[in-house]
Amino acid sequence: MKNMDLKRVLTTILGLPIVALVFIYGNKYVLGGVILAVSIICMYEYFSAVKKVSKPIEWVGYLSNIFIIGAMFFTPDKLSQIVMFALPCIVLLLFLQVIATDMKTTFKDVAYTLAGILYIPFFFMFLELIRCMENGKILLAYAFVISWSTDVFAYLIGKNFGKHKFSQISPKKSIEGSVAGVIGSICMSLIYIYISNKFWGTEYSYMIIAIISMVLSIVSQIGDFVASSIKRFVDVKDYGNLLPGHGGMLDRMDSLVFIVPFLYFIFIIPYLVPVLF
Repeated sequence: MKNMDLKRVLTTILGLPIVALVFIYGNKYVLGGVILAVSIICMYEYFSAVKKVSKPIEWVGYLSNIFIIGAMFFTPDKLSQIVMFALPCIVLLLFLQVIATDMKTTFKDVAYTLAGILYIPFFFMFLELIRCMENGKILLAYAFVISWSTDVFAYLIGKNFGKHKFSQISPKKSIEGSVAGVIGSICMSLIYIYISNKFWGTEYSYMIIAIISMVLSIVSQIGDFVASSIKRFVDVKDYGNLLPGHGGMLDRMDSLVFIVPFLYFIFIIPYLVPVLF
């Protein structure tokens, strides 16, 4: 195995237990602090990348991180209300910047800033919503299992056996790697759910989990392509070099932030059906 491959795999293997311990044993204040720090790092990396093609309104971006992630310390109902109020306020602040600078801040700058806010702190907010659900910490760990197993299997199989390129957005990714990522994530998820059912008292259906894992693994890879398309457009290889073999924090979290909103809504549907129908 090449040195870069080894670094990538070791970072994942060593990082997973640390993250799992934080999410299993940490209270909402610990989790909120960790998520806020990660979100701000990701926002910094995002702004550093898009500065090549725009002038993002950074102070609004960082303030939004603090406001949206900080809302995680309240109850889920309050969190939803705060975020619903925050979004129009954020848009207002962005266009006030346009007015205050006499249009030296352009609509493109506003668009890049707003995209980053929706992409990073708004999506990260769903981590807290999931944590507050029934078996929330188990589901949070499940999201990491899907994201990281998809990445590891897709990378290793694609690197060694990939023959058919998937997309010009990310030329190194292959169809073989993509399929391996889905299959690998399903296998690892079933192992994880078996442990959960046997030792933690859950009763998840293996068939349903397999289907959900397949869907979320595909969403994970779409999230990776979204991050790659942004990097390709602004002409950067990685968002940073914080994590050996992975690049920046956002390079590591890009698929996870796409998974968590979908995971939340998939598992909240059973609670919504009686209300809707």
